[in-house]
Amino acid sequence: MSEDLREMLTDGAVHEGDIVTGEVTAVDDSGVTVALSHGFEGHISPQELSALPGTEPAQVLAVGDNVTAVVVKVDMESGQVTLSKRRAQQADAWNRMQELLESQETFEVVVRDVVKGGLVADVGVRAFIPASLVDRRFVEDLNEFKGQTLRVKVVEVDAEKNKLILSRRAVLEEEQEQRAHDLMSHLEPGQVVEGVVQRLTDFGAFVDVGGADGLVHISELSYSHVDHPSDVVKEGDHVQVRVLRVDPDAGRISLSMKAAQPEPWEQYATQYHAGDVVQGTVKRVVDFGAFVELQPGLEGLVHVSQISNEHVAHPGDVLEPGQEVTVRILSVEPDRRRISLSMREPSAAPAEAASSNRRREPRRQPERQVEAPSSGTGATLGDLFGDLFKK
Repeated sequence: MSEDLREMLTDGAVHEGDIVTGEVTAVDDSGVTVALSHGFEGHISPQELSALPGTEPAQVLAVGDNVTAVVVKVDMESGQVTLSKRRAQQADAWNRMQELLESQETFEVVVRDVVKGGLVADVGVRAFIPASLVDRRFVEDLNEFKGQTLRVKVVEVDAEKNKLILSRRAVLEEEQEQRAHDLMSHLEPGQVVEGVVQRLTDFGAFVDVGGADGLVHISELSYSHVDHPSDVVKEGDHVQVRVLRVDPDAGRISLSMKAAQPEPWEQYATQYHAGDVVQGTVKRVVDFGAFVELQPGLEGLVHVSQISNEHVAHPGDVLEPGQEVTVRILSVEPDRRRISLSMREPSAAPAEAASSNRRREPRRQPERQVEAPSSGTGATLGDLFGDLFKK
C-alpha cells in the first residue's frame, strides 16, 4: 500500500458505515471490484451484492456500472475496503416498498429465481411473488417467468419479519377491468363477435371477446341439448358469439353461441316431409319417448308407443343416447317446432290391426236347430196331443 493511501486511511477518509459510490472496474466469481474516490478500491463479495442468496455477480452488475454501497470494513494493512451493496439498499428499500404499498403504484421487477410456491425478485430486499399472484389463471410451469421483467404491486410489507409480498395478478386484473370498461362502452346487443373460450363451469363457458369475459350460459351453447359445456367447447377454442346483454354497472356480458348460428328449423326443416324414412341419433331418453337428432339442433320425438311394434314399458329398455336409428317421419309442424317420428315397421301394422280386430270381434255362436223329441214311433207332438188341444 502506498504511503499516500496509508495516510488517507489514517486520516479517516473512509470509515466503516459510510455510504459511498463508485464505478465497477471488474466482475468475476469472487465478486465486484469498485473504484472509489481518492484512489480507494473497494470489493463487494457475492453474498453482499444481493438480498437473494446464490446470486451470481454478473447478474447484478457489469463493468462501467455505478454502484452505491456501505463500507463494511477497512483493512489498514492492505488498504482493502469491503463494501456491501445489499446493506446499503435495505433501509431505503423497505421505506420505498412501504410507500408503494400505500400508493398502490405499479413498478417493475426482474425475476431472479423460481422457488417452491412462487417467484423471487431483488428490490433491495428479497421480494416474493406467490404462484397464486403471478397470473389471473393457474400457471403450470413458473420457470417461464425466470429472467422476465414483470409489472407488479406491493400487497404486504413487514420489515421486522423480512417479508415482502408482490402481486402481478393485481396489475393484470386492474388492466382487465379497464379493458372491460372500454369494451362495454362499445358493445351492443345483437352484435356478432369472435371470442376465445377462457374457462368452463358447470353452468356455461366464459369467453374473452376482446378485453372482457362474457358468459355463454349452457342453454346458449347449442340448439342441441347440452349436458355439460365441455361437450361443445374447450378452453382456447375460437368461437363466434352474439351479444345478448351488456351491463356495465355489474360488469357483465351475456353471450350466445347458438344465436350466432343459423336457426336449425329455418335451415333444415323444409327438407323433411311426412312419410320420409331417415337416419338419426338418439339424444335423450325420457319416460314418454326419445328425442332423435336429425340435423344439428333439429330433433324429433319418437313417442314410446312408436318405438316398436311390440309393447315397450320404458324407452330406456330399447334405446340409449348416442344410438343410431332409422325413423319414419309422421308429421312436421314448423309453427310448433315439432317433428313426430316412428320406429315401428309399417308393414306390420295391417296384420297387427287385423289381429287386434279379431280380438275385439265378439265370438259368434253356431245356430242351433230345435227338434222335437222323438217318441220312437215317428209320431209328432200334434199327432199325440192333437185331440187334447181340440178339447
